Amino acid sequence: MGREAAAWRAVADTSGAGAHPGVWELAWPTIVSNLLFSASGFIDIKIVGSLGASAVAAITTGTRIFFTAQAVLMAILAGTTALVARAWGAGHRDEAAQIAELSLWLCLVVSALLTLGGTLGADALAGLFRLEPQTVALAATFTRWLSVFYMAFAAVMALSTALRAAGDVVTPLWIGALGNVVSVFFTYSLVHGAFGLPALGVAGAAIGNGTGFVTGALLLTALWRSGRLVMGTRGARAFRWELIQRLVRIGYPAAFEQVAWQGGFVAFLWVIALYGTAPYAAYGIGVNLLSFSFVVGFGFSVAASTVVGQRLGARDPEGATRGGWRAMRLAIGVMLVFGACITAAARPLATFLIDDREVVRLTVAFIYVLGSVQALMAIEFSLAGALRGAGDTRFPFVTVLVGLFGVRFTLAALFAWRGLRVEWVFAALIADYLVKATMFTLRFRSRRWVSVIREQGVDELAV
Repeated sequence: MGREAAAWRAVADTSGAGAHPGVWELAWPTIVSNLLFSASGFIDIKIVGSLGASAVAAITTGTRIFFTAQAVLMAILAGTTALVARAWGAGHRDEAAQIAELSLWLCLVVSALLTLGGTLGADALAGLFRLEPQTVALAATFTRWLSVFYMAFAAVMALSTALRAAGDVVTPLWIGALGNVVSVFFTYSLVHGAFGLPALGVAGAAIGNGTGFVTGALLLTALWRSGRLVMGTRGARAFRWELIQRLVRIGYPAAFEQVAWQGGFVAFLWVIALYGTAPYAAYGIGVNLLSFSFVVGFGFSVAASTVVGQRLGARDPEGATRGGWRAMRLAIGVMLVFGACITAAARPLATFLIDDREVVRLTVAFIYVLGSVQALMAIEFSLAGALRGAGDTRFPFVTVLVGLFGVRFTLAALFAWRGLRVEWVFAALIADYLVKATMFTLRFRSRRWVSVIREQGVDELAV
């Protein structure tokens, strides 16, 4: 444990508190980790792009189904973040370890059920997106194969979430980096048939991604079982009903939020699909390119969750408030830079990924729209993360419902009904993010989140 303890001290807050890491110290490894993940997705699109727009649209659809399955895990992981961070901040290391282990096992059970649904229901799930028959078949193939690896993905998510909540953001970084390298190698090899492996097309992309998940899961589990992580195993003591109740009580609004989030995306994609395969593929490519900026926001979301949770656990609400606002300011600054760079290079990047003039044109239009709201997205990422770290998971759920369904989908459907060009549908995103950024800012400023977890009856730590 000496090496891990040294790593913990290395990320100690430089502001003078000394006991807990600061926002930037927590954010940068997560940002790097997710930038590498986005780079992997970028390369995947390039690899699959040579198969045509239908293959890209199929990957976009399969990935959205995968994200929906991931959303179900948020019922557990949101509670994991809030409770582990709070226990760690209060100095209750055994409590944090018990919550982490319980979270892992619950995620594995849930992901096993998701695997069953994904493999047996792949055709029905892909059909929900109302694409051309060829694209639906490819999307179903991708979904079926990727579903096989859900349990490995769940193990990585559960352990990485717990480690980040405890302040260890370095281990998930290098584990994720190695998994991405493995993923890219096998994706390329299995899509086109290289290094003696068969050419499997879209199915190869799913299997290639799955090998990355398996690599990360095996390494993290081995480190965890050997006691080389900041949190050890707790055995049978982890299975305590009061811990399950606390995880679920905090986490279920986050699960509903993620389900609503993914449902809103699906509804939005339905509208885009009315315009054909080219706009749909453009959406997938544009999101993939701008994900280099999104993951910066996600890094600050994780940092805000950890800082707020740990500060509240240490009975320091003022420090939690400062940490949330600092995460927001840093997220805005960094995402603006990333978004501006991607927007400026939109056309050459889109051309590099796919040789289709109409898809490239629409991709550039989409990037211009979404690139213009990077500051608003930064506010959503950071302050929503801060609220979740405080256990205030219900408000983000309500905000997502208002933004995605009340604003984005409603405007998109109205524009499509009026016969406007698909660029107008893309523009509905601007109003969505403006509303959500406003709601999150007002909620965090109100400071009602400080006492939410106590009001829910889950504040007392059992040691």
